[in-house]
Amino acid sequence: MSMQHVVSDPIRLTAPRRNSLTHIPGDEGWPIIGKTFEVLADPKGHVERNARKYGPVYRSHMFGEVNVVLLGPEANELVLFDQAKLFSSAHGWGHILNLLFPRGLMLLDFEEHRMHRKALSVAFKAGPMKSYLTGLDRGIAARIAQWKQTPGEMLFYPAIKQLTLDLAATSFLGTEIGPEVDAINRAFVDMVAASVAPIRKPLPGTQMARGVKGRQRIVAYFSEQIPLRRAKGDGDDLFSHLCRATDDHGALLSTQDIVDHMSFLMMAAHDTLTSSITSFIAQLAAHPEWQQKLRDEVASLGLVAGAPMASEHLEKMKLTEMAFQETLRLMPPVPSLPRRPIRDFTFKGYAIPAGTGVGVNPMFTHHMPEIWPEPERFDPLRFTDEAQRGRHRFAWVPFGGGAHMCLGLHFAYMQVKCFARHFLSNIEVSFAPGYRPNWQVWPIPKPRDGLRVMLKAV
Repeated sequence: MSMQHVVSDPIRLTAPRRNSLTHIPGDEGWPIIGKTFEVLADPKGHVERNARKYGPVYRSHMFGEVNVVLLGPEANELVLFDQAKLFSSAHGWGHILNLLFPRGLMLLDFEEHRMHRKALSVAFKAGPMKSYLTGLDRGIAARIAQWKQTPGEMLFYPAIKQLTLDLAATSFLGTEIGPEVDAINRAFVDMVAASVAPIRKPLPGTQMARGVKGRQRIVAYFSEQIPLRRAKGDGDDLFSHLCRATDDHGALLSTQDIVDHMSFLMMAAHDTLTSSITSFIAQLAAHPEWQQKLRDEVASLGLVAGAPMASEHLEKMKLTEMAFQETLRLMPPVPSLPRRPIRDFTFKGYAIPAGTGVGVNPMFTHHMPEIWPEPERFDPLRFTDEAQRGRHRFAWVPFGGGAHMCLGLHFAYMQVKCFARHFLSNIEVSFAPGYRPNWQVWPIPKPRDGLRVMLKAV
């Protein structure tokens, strides 16, 4: 059966009656708004306070709906590993992403998701990844050289946001995009901003209206380019690979599928990587001893200025990898993960009906002191092989888990290590005395002030 024919019948879910959740402890807050503003003001503190008061299963009311939060590694395993195929990702994320990123990989479930993921995985195999590394290496080196020429204070977040967007355009769309790159980038920026905008209808003048217009531009561009890329028959960028991707029966992805997957993958790669690299640099600025350890590791690679990186160099950057893993523990790029069960289920003795909004919380799990002693302390040695032995496999889930594990996680590691090589061999980063970043944690962490860092050429 070809992939175009594996379109699951829509799973229709309705929210359960309010009184069907009253046996679950919790506090729904004010009428209509519930606990929404409390969550937005302090997402981590809100969850921790509820966990202390109610335990690992509690009821709340956020964003117009009563939902149930499940906490801890066992909850993560139940919901993310989902051996029973019980939890719908599409219905969990749909109200946030459907209007702008419909039918992206995260918005597909079960067999349909499996077949699309298999087709997309061709773009993340060794050959394409080698090509992406070449483009990332060249693009990062050029941008770091510019930063090195202007030492002093810098707002890191907007600078890395522009770089990751440019790198995504290069790796995912190919250098031949030419003068259209700025318009495409602006369209993606508008779509991403609209996906978390408080006004969910595209009313004139709203961010959602700009996002919808941006999607129209993206759809038009990809729809025009797909037959051209297929006719050309080559190209090592992700878009070209998806244009040629087939399932086990030789069926090509449809034009609409490619449009939807490209839109979603560029959004996911750009926004989460921007957040993660910003958090990574913030930790290195705050911990100069670890910054130097990573700089020494980069120097041990023996790469002279201008020498290209290869996969064997990435494999040797173990300390860098551990420092990045510890960064993602402290500040996961997606602090909470929504799902919706398609059947009734029970967890920790609580019966939870089908259709209930359910969330697991990587941020909470990553700060549980019984798993991570002194959880607020930055300690990359938590990720040595010995330290990880015996730890619950769902205690660290910045990339999700199970069937919906982030498809681009190896791309993320590759880009971060490539960035670390060029940044640390050219620049020393620090904070001004007394400076402490102020983070907006939800929906994707970012520094409210742009992250003010001091750069010094080395």
